[in-house]
Amino acid sequence: MKTFSAKPADIKREWFVIDATDQILGNIAVKAASLLRGKNKPTFTPHVDTGDFVVVINADKVRLSGRKEQQKIYHRYSGYVGGHHQDTPATLREKAPERLVEFAVKGMVPRNKLGRQIIKKLKIFAGSEHTHEAQNPTQIEL
Repeated sequence: MKTFSAKPADIKREWFVIDATDQILGNIAVKAASLLRGKNKPTFTPHVDTGDFVVVINADKVRLSGRKEQQKIYHRYSGYVGGHHQDTPATLREKAPERLVEFAVKGMVPRNKLGRQIIKKLKIFAGSEHTHEAQNPTQIEL
């Protein structure tokens, strides 16, 4: 037998919608990362982007379990002296609620060229409206 390796021309991409209303952030991130990576397909190849597009709606209504809303800390550094910034999910939810889901999913994809290519297929919207209706996305239940 020969090992199957997917070619970029053979990949058929689909669109999926995940509604984040009252869902745990980690569960959404796991499902989205798996779909983006293509692990649900029989043609999954680790070094090829075989994944689908994922649209996450209602990102502002996502839940965090435990006391993570106040205790979890997101760090970023501008590169300048004194440029270290800290955000909690509560403050991040006020400024940009899409970033909560983005950070969670980004932590679950590879940290290389393939991961940067994969994360571009993730579309996140704070409200229930999105701009990808023309692609006829399939609703995913968690």
